[in-house]
Amino acid sequence: MDRNAICLLLLAGIIALGCIAAGCTGTEGTAPVNSTHPVGQVTASPEVVAESVANVTDGNNRFALDLYRQISSDPAYADRNIFFSPYSISSALAITYEGARGITADEIRSVLCLPIDDTVRREGFAALNAALNRGSDNYTLRIANALWAEETYPFLPGYIEVAERWYGANVTNLDFISDPEGSRETINRHVEGETEERIRDLLPPGSIDSMTRLVITNAIYFKGTWVREFNPDETVEEEFRVSPDRAVSVPMMRRTDEDAIYPYTETDTLQVLEMPYAHGNETGISMIVLLPKDGNLTALEGALDAETIEELRDSLVEQRVRVVFPKFRLETDYTLSQILADMGMPTVFSYDADLSGMDGTDMLFVDEVYHKAFVDVNEEGAEAAAATAVVVDLKGAPGGDTTPVFRADHPFVFLIVERDNGTILFAGRVVNPEGR
Repeated sequence: MDRNAICLLLLAGIIALGCIAAGCTGTEGTAPVNSTHPVGQVTASPEVVAESVANVTDGNNRFALDLYRQISSDPAYADRNIFFSPYSISSALAITYEGARGITADEIRSVLCLPIDDTVRREGFAALNAALNRGSDNYTLRIANALWAEETYPFLPGYIEVAERWYGANVTNLDFISDPEGSRETINRHVEGETEERIRDLLPPGSIDSMTRLVITNAIYFKGTWVREFNPDETVEEEFRVSPDRAVSVPMMRRTDEDAIYPYTETDTLQVLEMPYAHGNETGISMIVLLPKDGNLTALEGALDAETIEELRDSLVEQRVRVVFPKFRLETDYTLSQILADMGMPTVFSYDADLSGMDGTDMLFVDEVYHKAFVDVNEEGAEAAAATAVVVDLKGAPGGDTTPVFRADHPFVFLIVERDNGTILFAGRVVNPEGR
């Protein structure tokens, strides 16, 4: 499958989160934490909440396009499909950010384009998650955050409370030290349940060990039907050009009747189609398709930014469109530490990380960020799921006993030298001390 289809799905995920507003910055401030405050409940005025949601949405969209460009330009992903949930990644890392301080926090905030103001950021995520989780009779959409903490490790109550109150991330204590594999399986089962088993084995074997102290997860699941479904009887095998000199045969859906009315626009180089999902009176969700007229996907990717997407959406006009669109199913997975480091947040993945807002020490760092995504597009609609796990480990303990241990309990080579000038007088090796 050519990346044209993947580009549109990425953008569908972005657009589904709401309109694009201005800015990735805000006014510095700190929201007080009230232990009796209900989880996720916002208290600001509707106008303030709407502005907060707009700021969080705008930041997520900017991060989404930055991450897309980073992945698409990586030689490791050349000519490969791309599909991920920017909101899943942003949500898990926003909870990580709440425990970051200093340069570590600055880098995470810059890459994610998070609002600086604590109240704006927290109210925005809380309100947005509540809206997305509200549910509908026409589609299924849910977001689930969670914290998984080493049962013996003393995390700061304030950090735990912020995660629970504003992100709905309740804490489950696990025994990472004595039972890392069992803990990994517990987390994976939770993610599978939240994604209707579409995301399996988010955390691969070996990703959790006795040094793990915290895992932050986000799971997102969506299933919806088109407002205008495709007739399966009209789906036929046709060629899909994966490159100028190569084509593959795929099932192509058709909607060319009189009722094929869609929001549509085009430029000199691009066609843009919006295919809405049925939503009743709930939050509208749609897929935005960006199709380069000359097949030059690289040029399109290089021009993608939040402002361009906003302009294209504003120019959509409902009209009859003859739609021919491929069925496809994708499963992707990423380890994001190097990608995110290259985008500007390397410190959190190093021993210089400052996550003292989590535990009051400088002993934690992020070992890896795992992400998996799934999508199935067919005549009825689409099903999509994704999950992200941020694995926080304990650094090697500084300031302890640093006396070297020389345990010669395996074969070794030895030399007898003259100390003044270093002349080697004898040389040998010991393979078996009891032998000859």
